[in-house]
Amino acid sequence: MRALLLLVAFLISVGAPARADEVAAAQKVIRSQVEAFGRDDAAAAWSHAAPAIREMFPQDAFMAMVRGSYAPVYRHRSFEFGVARTADGRIALRAHIVDAEGVPWEALYTLERQPDGSLKISGCTLLKAGQAV
Repeated sequence: MRALLLLVAFLISVGAPARADEVAAAQKVIRSQVEAFGRDDAAAAWSHAAPAIREMFPQDAFMAMVRGSYAPVYRHRSFEFGVARTADGRIALRAHIVDAEGVPWEALYTLERQPDGSLKISGCTLLKAGQAV
């Protein structure tokens, strides 16, 4: 977990600004997954996860993990995208979330380009807004 936090912090602070088309593609993937969570569509949500995540969490376990550990992503009042960076074929993207209780959060997403050219979500780290990494 700490390694993922460091990777995301590195990508956001040092990586190059992402091109507009890369940002739009990454946002589309994340938005599609978030919308699938909102519909409780496990198959669609799981399909946006990178292969390593899908290997760690079968579909039902993935949804249970998201409901339990990523409640602000699973159910929220607002979800807006922030800055994006690229480094070594990965995209890091920040999202500003207000959860169902009105608490602000920052989500730090990483996405990886797959051999077929698609982008898949390889990680998401949640921090309460203002919390240090």
